[in-house]
Amino acid sequence: MFAREDDVLAAAERWRRDGRGVALATVLETWGSAPRPVGSHLVIDETGNFLGSVSGGCVEGAVVNEAIDVIASGQPRTLEFGVADEAAWTVGLSCGGRICVYVEPVM
Repeated sequence: MFAREDDVLAAAERWRRDGRGVALATVLETWGSAPRPVGSHLVIDETGNFLGSVSGGCVEGAVVNEAIDVIASGQPRTLEFGVADEAAWTVGLSCGGRICVYVEPVM
């Protein structure tokens, strides 16, 4: 779901204030064709609700799943998706691009 970056960050703050576990995913790097630019955000809560966009299609589903683990563990992680990866076709990034996404818990 596309939203303004300000809306995404405001949602992260509001969700934390409401007592939800929250993670923020940020596009760190892109190579080749990528649907969203560096700096794009996706905010996710512990139940899988999300706002924003870091890619599209199944990549976002994979990021949401990883974010739920980040919320539970409290440990950030860096994710890479690209056509060279076995998972690239599985998650729908078959356009020839690659993206690097940092997922961190919001405290």
